[in-house]
Amino acid sequence: MPPRSGRASPLGPAGPLPYPAWRGAAGTMAAMSASYRLTVREGPRVSRTRFGSLGEALDALEARVAKLERRSERAPVDLRVRRFEPVAQVAARAELRGPQRFAPTVRAGIDVRGDGSAEAWTGQARRAVIAQEDGETPVAALRRVLGAAPDG
Repeated sequence: MPPRSGRASPLGPAGPLPYPAWRGAAGTMAAMSASYRLTVREGPRVSRTRFGSLGEALDALEARVAKLERRSERAPVDLRVRRFEPVAQVAARAELRGPQRFAPTVRAGIDVRGDGSAEAWTGQARRAVIAQEDGETPVAALRRVLGAAPDG
């Protein structure tokens, strides 16, 4: 019987489709749970990527933040009672978690502001902004606090 209204059938040509690879392969589930996850939110768009090491994840975070800083122009928002300048608006957020799946030890990220500036933070519910040293980028400050050397 053909699928109704364009929906995909749960049956393949020779019966049910196999489970996703992580369910059948021994050890793969442990590898998935022991990875670092980078989540980038830019307006309504959300992208998620997994990395095997903290250094790889921070390198990817650095590349994404560099792109986001170049295109994060925002106009001031005037609500009659209060005005939000571009520096007070978060245009994009890159969040890093891991390596555990539930209650990760690393919870940090970078907020890109509406004027193109960026600031690093740690924590989840109570975020603490990371103070940058002279000539230090937000990603370098994040590396310093997390104790990760750049890969390469």
